[in-house]
Amino acid sequence: MKLPVAPSSVLRWSRPSVRFSPLQPQLGLRRYSSQGTSHRPAPLAGITVVSLEQAIAAPFCTRQLADLGARVIKVERPGVGDFARQYDTRVDGLASHFVWTNRSKESLALDLKNAKDHEVLMKLLGRADVLVQNLAPGASARLGLSHDALKEKHPSLIVCDISGYGQDGPYRDKKAYDLLIQSEAGMLSVTGTGKEPAKVGISIADISAGMYAYTNILSALLQRGKDGQGCRIDISMLESMVEWMGFPMYYTFNDAPGPVPAGASHAAIYPYGPFEAGDGQSVMLGIQNEREWVSFCEKVLSQPELATDSRFSSNSLRTQNRDALKEIICGVFANLTAEETIARLDGASIANASVNDMQGVWKHAQLKARDRWTEVHTPVGNVKALLPPGSTKSRDQGGYGAQMGSVPTVGEHNKAILAELGISE
Repeated sequence: MKLPVAPSSVLRWSRPSVRFSPLQPQLGLRRYSSQGTSHRPAPLAGITVVSLEQAIAAPFCTRQLADLGARVIKVERPGVGDFARQYDTRVDGLASHFVWTNRSKESLALDLKNAKDHEVLMKLLGRADVLVQNLAPGASARLGLSHDALKEKHPSLIVCDISGYGQDGPYRDKKAYDLLIQSEAGMLSVTGTGKEPAKVGISIADISAGMYAYTNILSALLQRGKDGQGCRIDISMLESMVEWMGFPMYYTFNDAPGPVPAGASHAAIYPYGPFEAGDGQSVMLGIQNEREWVSFCEKVLSQPELATDSRFSSNSLRTQNRDALKEIICGVFANLTAEETIARLDGASIANASVNDMQGVWKHAQLKARDRWTEVHTPVGNVKALLPPGSTKSRDQGGYGAQMGSVPTVGEHNKAILAELGISE
């Protein structure tokens, strides 16, 4: 059965005749290609995103949009720019967070408290499809950049606000940083060793908010393609993080006690976690069902009788008696190297992994075999960059080539953007 096709006047991404060109060669933007193979147009080619962004949540969101071909104009403070530029100097003098989240963007330096600079921004929004902001609570509204303030003049504009706690409610004015949101969302109650809580080692609350902002913007673009209308998207770091806490929340259903923090081990499944081999290296393994448990006892531990041991005959019992079981497992692994241990686990079809440090990830054989590395240009030269998950390299796969453009300096594109707007610098 054929589905009805909507009129072309409805299936449009945005207003015609008021568009910036999606890619401008002088800005150093490029689409990754392998051996000269061409691709379909990037999914978001032709979409312009203006972002008043800082730190991680909004920049991570807009970098995903840029990867898909959107033109992202990053509005920064003159001189200093996004404060994440000063987090560290680990990438040949550049900040690691900034290099990670800001490729393929154009930097426009504006002092938004200055009337003329504010006028530039408002003119820019007349040509934009999406506005993203994660400024301090209330700052965007004071600048006249709320959806309510913009929707009459720009009815098709999508406005995405990212904040710690959302745009209303008793917490709306509280400052929010990643660790604070991890704490509020209960993340610290399930991490650590039980003796001391531990934060997740990456900015997971920022990343979760950025990803929900990204997916909501894609949905809003699809919806606008149907009815031509923009919308407001209100992304809360707390709500994003709590959504990811769904398992431990349901685990405590009806006031049941929460999972016990178990370090790198699983709180409710055992054995599932790191175990040390005889050469001092650790191996991660996971047993998910009773069939695997029997195979583990027979082929890895060479102790088939353990499969029916009354202490370990179910996952609940293994979890309850994890200390005794860990002693048995480590006793066997002590006579093996990590490589030999992994070989046994593979032979028994038991899920396992190496416990890599960051250098191990840079050199990971699977990423190399799949040719997932490319380079992006930065103010200090080219650096390695991982191709976005899901992007493809060859025409016969029917995919798109990810946009892998330069990391900008503060205000690098002022002259070009102002010229497009017909404004003298």
